[in-house]
Amino acid sequence: MPAPQPTPAQAGAFGRPERVAGSFAGDRPPPAPRPVPPPPPEALLRAFGPPAPGRHGLQEPPGGRPGGRRTATGPWWKADASSDPWRDPASPAGLGIPAVYDEDRQPGPVVVDSQGRRKVRLRDLSVRLATLVVLGLLVVGVVGGGVGWYLTRTAGETPLLSPGTTLSQVDPGITREPGSVSDIADAVMPAVVSIEVRVGQAGATGSGVVIDGENGYIVTNNHVISGADGVEGAEIRAVFSDGSGSAARIVGRDPASDLAVIKVEKPGLVTASMGRSDDVVVGDPVVAIGSPLGLAGTVTSGIVSALERPVRLSGQGTDTNAVISAVQTDAPINPGNSGGALVDATGALVGINTAIASSGMGGGSIGLGFAIPIDTVKRITEQLISTGTAVHAALGVSARSVTDGTRDGALVVNIEPGSAAAQAGIREEDIIIAVDDTPVGSSEELAVAVDARQPGEEVVIELVRGGSSRTVQATLGAA
Repeated sequence: MPAPQPTPAQAGAFGRPERVAGSFAGDRPPPAPRPVPPPPPEALLRAFGPPAPGRHGLQEPPGGRPGGRRTATGPWWKADASSDPWRDPASPAGLGIPAVYDEDRQPGPVVVDSQGRRKVRLRDLSVRLATLVVLGLLVVGVVGGGVGWYLTRTAGETPLLSPGTTLSQVDPGITREPGSVSDIADAVMPAVVSIEVRVGQAGATGSGVVIDGENGYIVTNNHVISGADGVEGAEIRAVFSDGSGSAARIVGRDPASDLAVIKVEKPGLVTASMGRSDDVVVGDPVVAIGSPLGLAGTVTSGIVSALERPVRLSGQGTDTNAVISAVQTDAPINPGNSGGALVDATGALVGINTAIASSGMGGGSIGLGFAIPIDTVKRITEQLISTGTAVHAALGVSARSVTDGTRDGALVVNIEPGSAAAQAGIREEDIIIAVDDTPVGSSEELAVAVDARQPGEEVVIELVRGGSSRTVQATLGAA
């Protein structure tokens, strides 16, 4: 069958171009003859060439091969060198058995001697033992993991409920010694009340202590109830430890000592026992009971940290402006404890909790609480119950704290006309440094020293004027 003729397009693409004669390669010059390499050196021929007459192989030992047998001598030849085929270059070649091994019987390399006997190396045995140990550990791990998984799976399938279960109890119960905090709280708690004040839509809470259960008199802080005094529609309510409550009325209040007395119409109230300020010493254990943050019946404990600590009291929204000689305690006191009880280890009332020192805006306890001493509480509440008001001794000066670096005092800023200070000849810019034998180092200490006296009592005032000190006598007035 004749070959197919190319199409014009194929001829144009693959045909011989015009004006070209002959093949595509054209006329090429014949290839140049390859150079003949030079003959190998004589040393290479002797080493790698075919055997020649008189030559039997490589590396013949010194002394030659007499008798056609190799004589292996010298320090580099072992005793079995004459029978070792691997050391004899003239040893004849021969075909052996195929290099095929039974995998089950020979898992590793096998060494045979010149007679074909098998040799087992000690290293091969250690490898086999190590392999067996690793396999054993793997098997133990798999089995242990499976058992653990099975146990955890079956443990999670135990029943959730067990009807009739009874838990063991401690028998006998915990014994509480007399005088413990729990014993004190149990005795005093019925005499402490929570006070709720509502003025319109606003409300506040505080605490109080029953001081006359027969007549329903309760002492609290002035700043707790002052916002409701004289306000139409204001309500004051006392809530007792048993959960019952009763409406209360204001008997009297004293902004100068931050004390107030309210009265409820509820017979049979438990009255708190009164202690004495002289019996309290620094380090005595004390218990605070009240309603901090509205949590009624809260009990905290601590010690008396200091006595006769001058503390200025004032409150936003109240008319309280007092300086008290406070009992300082580290028993935690918080807002709402105001008006509550501070009692000693016998359960006797030694103070009315009234203020705390705080390091931040939150107003929480930092272990610096202050209570009005019980002697002051007794004196003021007796006056409030009798007359509705309280009377304090007054010197008639306004002062501020100053120091010259070596001595502190109270600088007289203003003097009331006709007051005890004016009649005694005290002038403005005098610095009072003592009242009788009581040193005065600040305006608060001056107020506390004067308030500790009775109206009409004569006192000796020591002061500094013009760089020299002097004393004057003053008869205290009433305020």
